[in-house]
Amino acid sequence: MNADMKKTKVTNLLSMAARARRIASGAFAVEEAAKKGKAKFLLIAEDCEPASQKKYETLSDTYGIPADRFLTREELGACLGKEYRAAAVLLDDGFAKKLQALLEG
Repeated sequence: MNADMKKTKVTNLLSMAARARRIASGAFAVEEAAKKGKAKFLLIAEDCEPASQKKYETLSDTYGIPADRFLTREELGACLGKEYRAAAVLLDDGFAKKLQALLEG
């Protein structure tokens, strides 16, 4: 799968998760979901600030949440109907497994 197709499939999946209310985005929401054990997969924007990236990676390690970096802050925000987002967590196992498969493919 080429890079453009991969990006399209990932943004479509994230948009569906947002419509189904199975995703949380923004620093506070991501942290709350992780602490409550609801986070199934953490997606960090490629152009996330280094300090924020470290914070999200620590959150991932601490709570055992699979994580990956993909999309820019603007792309991530756009597919969620927001201005921009540095990170988002999927709250549903099905969406999380599908996203992991897309990112690995």
